[in-house]
Amino acid sequence: MIKKQHLFSIALSVIFCFSCNEVSTSRTPIAFDKLLTNSKENPSTIESEQPLFSWIIDIDGFNKSQSAYHILVASSEEKLNENEADVWNSGEVKSNQSTFVKFEGNSLEAFKRYFWKVKIWDELGSSSDWSSAQKFQMGLMNERHWGAAKWITLNEDTRTSEYRFRDYKAGKMDKPIPVSGFPASYFRKELNLEKDIENAQVYICGLGYYELFLNGEKVGDHVLDPAPSNYDKQAYYVNYDITADLKIGKNAFGINLGNGFYGQNISWKNDPESDRDLAYGPPTVRCLVKLKFADGSESDFYTDASWKESTGPIVFNNIYGGDTYDARFEIGDWSTVGYKDSKWGYAKEVSPEIKKISSQQIPPIKKLQEFEPQRVFKGADGEWIVDFGQNIAGWVKLNVKEKEGQFIEVITTEALLTDGSDIFLGSTGGGANGMPQIYEYICKGSELESWEPKFSYHGFRFAKVKGVSTKPDANMIKAVLVATDIQVTGSFVSSDELLNKMHSISKWTIVDNVHGIPEDCPHREKCGWLGDAHAFCEYALYNYDMYDFYKKYMEDIRTQMRPTKGYNNPEIKFQVPTMIAPGKRTSTYAKIDWGVATMYLPWYNYKFYGDDEIVLEYYDAMKGLTDFYLNYKGENGIMQDGMGDWCPPLWDRRLNPSAMECDPIISANAYFFDVLGIMEQFAKMNNDADYELKMKQEKEALKTAFNKEFLVEIPGTNHKWYQSQTATVQALQFGIVPENEVDNVVNGLVHDIVAVKGGHHSTGIHGNRYIYTVLSNYGKADLAYDILTTPEFPSQTYVMNSGFTTWPERQFVWEEMEGPTNSLNHPMHSGFAAYFYESLGGIKSSDLKTGYKEFIVNPKFPSQITSTKVEVPTPYGKIENSWTFNEPILSMNLKVPFNTKARLVLTLKEMESLKINGQIFNEFQKENQTETSDGNTIILGSGKYQIEY
Repeated sequence: MIKKQHLFSIALSVIFCFSCNEVSTSRTPIAFDKLLTNSKENPSTIESEQPLFSWIIDIDGFNKSQSAYHILVASSEEKLNENEADVWNSGEVKSNQSTFVKFEGNSLEAFKRYFWKVKIWDELGSSSDWSSAQKFQMGLMNERHWGAAKWITLNEDTRTSEYRFRDYKAGKMDKPIPVSGFPASYFRKELNLEKDIENAQVYICGLGYYELFLNGEKVGDHVLDPAPSNYDKQAYYVNYDITADLKIGKNAFGINLGNGFYGQNISWKNDPESDRDLAYGPPTVRCLVKLKFADGSESDFYTDASWKESTGPIVFNNIYGGDTYDARFEIGDWSTVGYKDSKWGYAKEVSPEIKKISSQQIPPIKKLQEFEPQRVFKGADGEWIVDFGQNIAGWVKLNVKEKEGQFIEVITTEALLTDGSDIFLGSTGGGANGMPQIYEYICKGSELESWEPKFSYHGFRFAKVKGVSTKPDANMIKAVLVATDIQVTGSFVSSDELLNKMHSISKWTIVDNVHGIPEDCPHREKCGWLGDAHAFCEYALYNYDMYDFYKKYMEDIRTQMRPTKGYNNPEIKFQVPTMIAPGKRTSTYAKIDWGVATMYLPWYNYKFYGDDEIVLEYYDAMKGLTDFYLNYKGENGIMQDGMGDWCPPLWDRRLNPSAMECDPIISANAYFFDVLGIMEQFAKMNNDADYELKMKQEKEALKTAFNKEFLVEIPGTNHKWYQSQTATVQALQFGIVPENEVDNVVNGLVHDIVAVKGGHHSTGIHGNRYIYTVLSNYGKADLAYDILTTPEFPSQTYVMNSGFTTWPERQFVWEEMEGPTNSLNHPMHSGFAAYFYESLGGIKSSDLKTGYKEFIVNPKFPSQITSTKVEVPTPYGKIENSWTFNEPILSMNLKVPFNTKARLVLTLKEMESLKINGQIFNEFQKENQTETSDGNTIILGSGKYQIEY
């Protein structure tokens, strides 16, 4: 009925058009739901010379799409009309593009604010009203606009607290040595304003973590700012609007500066695969305040040698070890007007090595959530242990009342001993990085004291609290989740609570490991390992807005590249990233299966968002790295390089290396085959026809060589496989298996899982990403479910039953150990959960019409699951798909966003019983001119559909 009413309204519109001899206004109103510049609403500090405009439309009806748009950009809201738009008037552009439309107007100027709006025409030629006015403001854009602002750093380390030292012991050191690191610094200066302010903007870049204060109050809610990078090549500044915070008369500015990764000169010094000194130098800051007065005049206020400087109560700070705060050395209201700073010194101007400073586009790190103690008990040594119930990344928040000089120590850990009697240090106890996770507070006495760290974060669930006179409770201690504030945009829920819990744990493991980069873990390393990054990227994109995040990380990878000799041709040097980016802890050159992140991250970003900018920007870097890996080709056509299928069950690099069943060269070449196809598409996008042909030929050659070298018969069966579960899964996922061998290979995989492994996986991160999706794709969805949900080791359910709230790095039999070793918070193991969206939810973007301009709808689920609901974020709005299965009928509610198409994939049998919106398909197709493809794919335009088959 809804559909018939819609068709009737269209018919009336057509009659009206012909009778009036002009295009009518659509009876279905076109409303703008969101308007975005560079994927943000009204951004304040962009630096791209050609911003990208997008809009999301909310409209009822079916098969609604855009046929044209018209954009206006002006220097003021008053000029934002067709006659006066002085920056860009696109005119009516015949195009269905509603995402990432490139600005084509006059040059944009630093610091200036611009206004824009858009109107569109739908598929019938009916126009919308003009959207509401939007705005965007430019950043500094280049070094010249920093003006007279100088970099300043601490002139003198005046710390005297006996607690300024920590013990450092790593590697083969016989005993710990005392270390103090660079001191936290405090800077201040007052500004006298004699006339009214119209606008005031702060631009601040900390090399190290900063906090900015104005008149005694912290500016903004960012923490651990800015994001880490290869500081000597690329650093990031942050902008704040302080117009409302300034007052006529005197104002006091203050900056508190900590080491972060920039000044981290303690941990990992004995690591054989790192630089000897991981610091770039002592923490340094640069700040510029742009003032615009009501009378039209302008002025700058900035950091230079006239600022005063001091040390203070933060007597130790290290991103790995933690903060030490000696309240006896507090310096009062140091960022307020009239503070007596006569004993302070003057800051030192410096010129740090740095090539480029850009505006930070990714979301800031923030305090996201607080956790109260769930259980408090005494450990074997009589000290209090607090269980917060969730493994998080962040810090503790204290409220204590003790005597002056009382030393309080908080040791944060991820786990208890297996017998539960005490904390188990594991990855949080120092080990390789030499710095156990500890927060230290020294009381000033006489009153209730509140404190939380500023310049470090830990990974933990438990805290041992020493030095307090009463039992800890929620009033004394809380845990604070601290992470990059990536916004949740997708969702999954099913009829199976085990899978729902796996989804929750997978998300937690990601949130805990985003601190400006995609980390491997939030404690021991805090490093951006490339292999880990691509392992969980797709799942992250299903759940969060990661548009800017992966763009920033690609710059980390590019600036991490260094000249590296070719394998077959050592006389040729290629630009190759290291295994880790960014930073000075590097490991080796990036082996194939880690380095392919350089191609996968742009591919996934392009596939999920449809913006080709990341592909065009990094094409040369990707092309050079592809050629570097081709230089590893042996006489058998196989690239002789690879790191391996990291962390399969029971695997240990030294104690049990044979548990990695998949030869690293096989899994690396499987990935490389897939990447050659991606590079073929990227070459086409970059009009690089010669390289496009080369990639096609190399891909075909590698497929032949891969099958010749690695496809084998399984003795005693009629099955074949690629010598491990992981390689077999990859070959099926990437299309390497010859068509006539697919059934034999699928059966070979099932044989190993069921008959050899007793219904278990033996995969590490490479295989586990795809195994459940592949089994579902080839009619083995029930087996995929069984592997996931068996309570026996190894399985995801076994891990959950062991009490973990995030995914551990290793797959061990935990109850047989003294305590759970290695990291217990590794997001590389969250990658498998993309299965919840792509298989159970059945939603995937087209590889050709990316960004969900077209998307596939094809749920593949086990008999044990009776319902699933997913929401998938897209640049066009959310796709919603919820289905229930009551044998033998599947009922689906599908929402297709405006200006997109869904490709509903069915079997021929399902086609026979198909109903859409209550009509049998033949009737629905006749009334709606619905397209089909390949005989079993239904193409649905925008709208809400009730589908049954």
